[in-house]
Amino acid sequence: MTGGNASVPNRISALIALLAFTLAAWTALSPQASGQNSLAEALKQQSAFLPVRDAYQLDGALTPEGALRLYWQIAEDYYLYQHAFKVRSLSAEDAEPLFIHFPPALAKTDEFFGEVQVYYDEADLIADLPQGADRVSVAVTYQGCADAGLCYPPETETLLIDLVSGNVTTGSTQGTAQRLAPAPSPAATDMTLLLALGLAFLGGIILNAMPCVFPILSLKVLSFATGDPTEHRRHGLAYLAGVISSFLLIAGVLIGLQGAGRWVGWGFQLQSTHFVIALAYCFALMGFSLSGMVLFGGRWMNLGAGLAAAPGSKGSFFTGVLAVVVASPCTAPFMGSALGYALTQPPQYALSVFAALGAGMAAPMVAISWSQAARRWLPKPGAWMETLKQIMAFPLYLTSVWLIWVAGKQSGVDTMAAAAAGLVLLALGLTLLRGGQTARFIGIGSLICAVLLGSVRGDPVATDGQPERDGVVRWSIEELNALRAQGKPVFVDVTADWCITCLANEQAVLFTDEMTAAFATAGVTYMVADWTNYDPLIGEFVRTHGRNGIPLYVLYSGTPSVAPLLLPQLLTTNMMLEALESVKR
Repeated sequence: MTGGNASVPNRISALIALLAFTLAAWTALSPQASGQNSLAEALKQQSAFLPVRDAYQLDGALTPEGALRLYWQIAEDYYLYQHAFKVRSLSAEDAEPLFIHFPPALAKTDEFFGEVQVYYDEADLIADLPQGADRVSVAVTYQGCADAGLCYPPETETLLIDLVSGNVTTGSTQGTAQRLAPAPSPAATDMTLLLALGLAFLGGIILNAMPCVFPILSLKVLSFATGDPTEHRRHGLAYLAGVISSFLLIAGVLIGLQGAGRWVGWGFQLQSTHFVIALAYCFALMGFSLSGMVLFGGRWMNLGAGLAAAPGSKGSFFTGVLAVVVASPCTAPFMGSALGYALTQPPQYALSVFAALGAGMAAPMVAISWSQAARRWLPKPGAWMETLKQIMAFPLYLTSVWLIWVAGKQSGVDTMAAAAAGLVLLALGLTLLRGGQTARFIGIGSLICAVLLGSVRGDPVATDGQPERDGVVRWSIEELNALRAQGKPVFVDVTADWCITCLANEQAVLFTDEMTAAFATAGVTYMVADWTNYDPLIGEFVRTHGRNGIPLYVLYSGTPSVAPLLLPQLLTTNMMLEALESVKR
């Protein structure tokens, strides 16, 4: 082995060591985790602090001038950050920010944000409301800390303002306001960094079993059955570096978008039709490779584009990158609360949670690459592997078809038809590239046409505002507040056509005849919030419940003062029946 080749695993090992050191340092420096030796101890310490809405009690009212007055009663030894206040109109398409008039604040040297302006005891703000509307919905975001060392995630309450009557409905229980707006999940306030790291790591492990990822990684794992163990370890570390680097990149994008005032969640890229079609083409290419239609390099085990198929550590690194890309439609259990917590924290905490997610996803592959005992359990290579390879191509083809369908749901049937035709030309072009000069020329033209067809966008199918299923109400914050004000229990299902877990829950549990009858018997209104395309109002609703992705299932009882029940991301029939029984009138 040459010195140049030997430097590759050395650099990879150094990268992994740096990432591990950084993760450990962030964990050790975290005020939530310092001095904690177990999850139980961490949770015990956190329980000594007030719940966020007891520490900061919000009331809203209209001023004689038609502006919105926001008043917080702040508990003793707690404070609110002036820079963290945000008021956004949810009635506008872009959730536009509203101008805030601040009273004088107290200068403070803060351990989290440095030199800041804060409010103790009370905060009394005035926000300018948009003109020309009789009713306005606004999202009020604030963040505070306790002098004892706990810093809460940003909290958001939704207010419904009737400019005609002067009534303000807020999420607070104080004064004359009613607790009608969606309340955040306890997970948003009770989560600690240590717990978030553990949940993210576990969620990453489960991602390997998702249908988006398993066909790819299973073939990669089988390649470890033979060969040099040292080479396997090098590949395992390269794969780990690829996965963690990709997750850190995603985290950076999410943090950047948040900083720009646009809140997005896990899988946000699937709300772009361009990305969905590109991903469909990627799955098709991987299927073509497994079917033997096209070969990217000498080792078919390293799937995907040319980089992922390159031999050596480079191929393993980009296989890790590819695994993260194709995992985007999937949401593993435990991910939602962990990522929701992460993106409400300072950047170093958010990056550490995403790094833990990547470490969990890569852990099985790394364990197999380093464990000789584990590799002995792998089946021996043989002719059967070629058959398996070709069989594994068909789940990838089906995934590609499903993504084309998602694109059609987003941008209309013309988009779906053009993308499907592009897939045909993609296959034709790759086939012709293996022929003579004339065939290759035609093949290149076919590939260009495939790309052009993939960029065609039709008009989304117009709807009349009614959901596709009987007995289901289309979500809106106004309708939700109205139903809760009437004392009616409501089940909110935040879903999307690109969310595999959502579709599985709907077909296996939620849309069965048994469950439809159970909802009717319990008198619970079934409300669907479709997040297939980006909607800032739905995004705000997800965020206020401490989640950063979907599915999200929230069950409101008929009593407005009772906090809503946040259900797990994987549902069972018994779980739903018990939940409905608890709110049955």
